[in-house]
Amino acid sequence: MTLINNLEYHQMTKRREFIKKSMIGTAGIAIGGMGLSAKSYGSVMGANERINVAIAGIRGRGGAHISGFCGLKKNQNVVIKTLCDVDEQFFAKRIKSIQESTGDTPTTEWDMRKVLDDKDIDAVSLATPNHWHALGTIWACQAGKHVFVEKPSSHNVFEGRKMIEAARKYDVRVQVGFQSRSSKTIIEAVKFLHDGGIGDIYMARGLCLKPRDSFGIARDSEPPATLHYDEWLGPAPWRPYNEKRLHYNWHWFWDTGNGDTGNQGPHQFDIARWGLNKNEHPVSVSSSGGFFGIDPDDCAQETPNTQCSVFKYADGKIIEFETRGRYTNAEASLGLTVGNIFYGSEGYLELGGGQWKAFRQRENEPFAGTGVVPSGGRQAAPDTVGDVPSDHFGNFIEAIREGNDRLLRCNVIEGHYSSSLPQLANISYRLERGLKFMGDYEKFANDPEADAMLTRKYRYPYVISDVV
Repeated sequence: MTLINNLEYHQMTKRREFIKKSMIGTAGIAIGGMGLSAKSYGSVMGANERINVAIAGIRGRGGAHISGFCGLKKNQNVVIKTLCDVDEQFFAKRIKSIQESTGDTPTTEWDMRKVLDDKDIDAVSLATPNHWHALGTIWACQAGKHVFVEKPSSHNVFEGRKMIEAARKYDVRVQVGFQSRSSKTIIEAVKFLHDGGIGDIYMARGLCLKPRDSFGIARDSEPPATLHYDEWLGPAPWRPYNEKRLHYNWHWFWDTGNGDTGNQGPHQFDIARWGLNKNEHPVSVSSSGGFFGIDPDDCAQETPNTQCSVFKYADGKIIEFETRGRYTNAEASLGLTVGNIFYGSEGYLELGGGQWKAFRQRENEPFAGTGVVPSGGRQAAPDTVGDVPSDHFGNFIEAIREGNDRLLRCNVIEGHYSSSLPQLANISYRLERGLKFMGDYEKFANDPEADAMLTRKYRYPYVISDVV
């Protein structure tokens, strides 16, 4: 304690107590709320009351949000009331798709703040770039709206904690878009792991093997007339408009994205942590890599396309994660390019591509898994999870009607723990050294340089304050 003054220690103690209480609040849903469903709707919204949704960010992943909520109109009385995007060129196409699907015609708005002022909107679904996830969520919570936010739940660790505080303070449901939590196949595989199917699990490996080519370079220019560029930048530092930094390419710049380790990676990080049953932060992280196979003079990308990361937890268990963005082999008998492998004292389990297989010790044939039937003719891994009552969007609506965070298969706390892993890895990568992390405080051990990278400098008025 010699390095911490009394005030700092008091503040850290309060934060530690808050984090532990938050963790207790999610106890019992370590396998994604399996087996829970809103059979009786609660006091927040009646079973037949219409739920009006606004979708912010409608270009890429936003299309899936639109399809998901359109699919809930008939059975769950969900209506997409408003589409919000800072680039107005996408409105016409998305309006047409909603009209064809449901017969409804949503209103449009480019300024999220005006959407949140609408008292008729009950929930906001965020498919914006990563740097907008936390601010959009916090603003929505403050406006009394429930939130479905894409992964990673935040752009940095500080933001994730503020999102948790906002959700609790304003008593709204916040679901994070780790859709694997609503996959019956993955729920079954995780239950098998938690039930000791391969013994004591000591390591989980995540894979993001997605070859990506150069997207080139361009000169700075004037933004198109349809784009509200200041709003697009939001919390990020001001810089001149460059077409190579926007639509989808924003993933590969530190101001707005988190690289592929923080793009595809969060899904596999979440499954790895879930399978290990780790509802906590790791105690150390080490990550290294680089930008290989592409001439950096011909591509504006800042983030690495090759990255290896290792995390250790307090009990010694490990998560390994590998990102390969160039030509590569697949891994495991399932030929995994995006997936997970778990290693236990009695064998290992492969998971990806909508299936899973478990292998006992050094045996070459699986003894359990998707469609596995052993020589005796009896399936070794029967359906043990029952019905998964709805998809991830439907689960969000159920939790809103019930007014119960415990129904959410991936509430904001779960999302924060999984999103923090690639964020911590990127800090280690950028500093070119391993780091010790004090999860109770969400700080690094005696490392102000690393601590500064747990947050960012916010551009006014797009500021996330300490008090939400």
